[in-house]
Formats: sequence, structure tokens, C-alpha cells
Amino acid sequence: MADEGTTALTERGVRTRERLIQAAREVFEDRGFLDTRVRHITERAGAAYGTFYTYFDSKEAVLREIADRIFADMTGRDRLPLGPDAAPGDRVRRANRSYSTAYLRNARMMAIIEQVATFNEEFREMRRRHRALATGRSARAIRRWQSEGLVDPGLDADLAARALAAMVDHSLYLRLVQGEGDDTERLLDTLDALTVRALGLDRLT
Repeated sequence: MADEGTTALTERGVRTRERLIQAAREVFEDRGFLDTRVRHITERAGAAYGTFYTYFDSKEAVLREIADRIFADMTGRDRLPLGPDAAPGDRVRRANRSYSTAYLRNARMMAIIEQVATFNEEFREMRRRHRALATGRSARAIRRWQSEGLVDPGLDADLAARALAAMVDHSLYLRLVQGEGDDTERLLDTLDALTVRALGLDRLT
């Protein structure tokens, strides 16, 4: 049995593994995690049932692979263009919109991952770890702005980053997964304004 991608694969093996991952994502999105069976994944991938176990030990293992890719996508560097002299408020707006774009792209799977994290400690820890990557970068930005005299130096940068990330993350979950509200752009404008004001950056505009 292969060790989830660590064993050297032939070119054909890589293609088969990728096909299983894509099929698993589609089936999870269609059926949800709890109702998905390995045979649903192999049928969608057009692969023999036993082929799945050449690459993955369980449906949890393939979900782990998908979740890692999604979190890497969502916590990757901002993709929207911004000049080097951009103001902190503009950087806040770019970060929120980049994250929102990635969240929308992965919203259906995020709903499943959040569900699994409520009863699976491994996924809960994975969620914490990837969240820490994003909030760590925000905390570093806050500390830099504090050193430049733009943000109150008495503010705890780590706690502020976590609180603001929770606000953005849960707001997008309610909008994009639960379907609350109908104006994503207005929500993002509001999140931008709340973040900027919470950090005191509105004094700069």
C-alpha cells in the first residue's frame, strides 16, 4: 500500500492519484462526507475499487489531501495587484478580497471540512494550523505598522490578528456557505471598514 503520495509514482500513477482526488472532491461536494463511500469515489473516477487503496488508506486520507490543497490556496499570498507604496488600508482590502475569492472557489468543500473538524481531532488541528499561518502573517503586518507609528503599540498584535480573522472567516462562512445575505461586495466593504477602524488606520485616510 502506498504511503499517501510519498512513494515514488509512475507518470500513470500520478494521473490516477489525481483523478481519484478530483473525483473525491466532486463526490464529497455532491453527497457530503458522511454519506460518501469509497466505491462512490472510484465509480466517479472510473477506477477499480482496489485502486483507491493503492494511494489512500481511507476516505479520511483523501479528504486530508484535498483539505491541505484548499488551505494552501486560501492562505497563499495575495493575488490581487497592489503597488509597493499602497496604504495599510488598501492592503487590508486586498487581503480580504483575495481571501474571499479563494473562499468562494472552495466554499462547498469548506462546509464539509468545517463539519468534519467538529468531530475529528486531526482535521480540527489541521484547521488550527492553517489558520495560524494566515493570522501569523496578519500579526506581523500589525507589528510592522505599530513600529511605524500607525497602530496603537499597546494592542496585542497576535490577539488582534486572530480576532479580526475570526470575524472575516465566520462572516464569509455565513455568506458563502450558509447563504445568509445576498450582497458579498457590501459585506466585504463592511469587513474592510471594521478592520481598518479596529486598528486605528482610519486616522490615515
